[in-house]
Amino acid sequence: MVAITADVRSDARVIGLVSVAHFFSHFYVLALPPLFPALKETYGVSYVALGLLMASMNIGTGVLQTPMGFLVDRIGGKLVLILGLALHAAAMGAIGFSNGYVMTLVLMGVAGIANSVYHPADYSILNASIDKRRIGRAFSIHTFAGFLGFAAAPMAMALLTGPLGWRGALIATGAAGLISAAVLLWQRNSLADAAAADARKDAGIGGDLLRSPAIWLAFLFFTVLSCAGSGLNSFSVAALDLAYGTPFWAATTGLSVYLFAGAAGVLVGGWIADRTERHGTVASVCLLAIAAGFAVVAMVDLGTVGYIAVMTATGLLNGVIQPSRDMMVRAVTPPGSMGKVFGFVTSGFNVGGVIAPLFYGTLLDHGQATAIFWLVAALNLVSILTVISVRSRRPAFAGD
Repeated sequence: MVAITADVRSDARVIGLVSVAHFFSHFYVLALPPLFPALKETYGVSYVALGLLMASMNIGTGVLQTPMGFLVDRIGGKLVLILGLALHAAAMGAIGFSNGYVMTLVLMGVAGIANSVYHPADYSILNASIDKRRIGRAFSIHTFAGFLGFAAAPMAMALLTGPLGWRGALIATGAAGLISAAVLLWQRNSLADAAAADARKDAGIGGDLLRSPAIWLAFLFFTVLSCAGSGLNSFSVAALDLAYGTPFWAATTGLSVYLFAGAAGVLVGGWIADRTERHGTVASVCLLAIAAGFAVVAMVDLGTVGYIAVMTATGLLNGVIQPSRDMMVRAVTPPGSMGKVFGFVTSGFNVGGVIAPLFYGTLLDHGQATAIFWLVAALNLVSILTVISVRSRRPAFAGD
């Protein structure tokens, strides 16, 4: 029997605590889209207006995520993470009490502000706490938890809406997040803030760092991936219904399978990321295959079995990309700058989240359902160019 050492137990505790917060950050991002039919009926608004709810959240996150990264590098991530999770949970629960569309729009903006803490705080804590021999797997488990949050949201909201209604479902999930924030507060001494000391020594590097071509290319990579993911996560169910008359249960199952397969792929990707430095090659091959898969969906009605098969394969490959993506960013990040760099590059998710829902919603309102899958395929191809460019622009200060 292999003995589990104290440092392994410490790493596991940190990864577990941070991953719980990351689970809820992703869960809350997809908690509202499954409720769009109910919200459309309740508020009497268009798909574009519903897309604006998601845009509001992404604006809040995108504007504050980079400043939050600087704050995390200055004071450490654990208090920022705990407060952010508590505010996020409270905002999502409060939507259950909302008396109209405008209040819901405002609360989604508040949720977006809270959502700005996770990526800079999580990556800063993990980088400061975890043995470097296990950092790739730590990133993969962290991302796995986020994918689980994405995957669980449609199913959980569907199950909770039955007995509780859409308002009760949001209140219940908000309460669960508040309980998790309380657990993190209780266990806060397990989370290291050592990165803050390095940040104080290197405080002057921030401006130069964010002018680095490699980091801007990484930001573009995250933006393009976000645009592709937004189309699938928020509008694939409606697009399949309009394009092929796919039953709701089949389309929803396909989305859930895609997300769960992505979670499994992340764990495979973490194992790969700790065993190769060719992270750009891993990402590029997977992106090419994903693009081919969604081109097929755009061209042919595959039926339920065929669609779920494609979603399983593309979801698995999308998961494999994630740890290599994070290792590519880590490779262009100097010591003491994890918060600001990950805060900046992951704000690309929110730029994509602002642009994409409005564009995809407009396509659906004009009956262009298959165009959504063509666009997802094209965006995955474009992202390959950003992967290649990030690798070629790796700066001299990267220490790996």
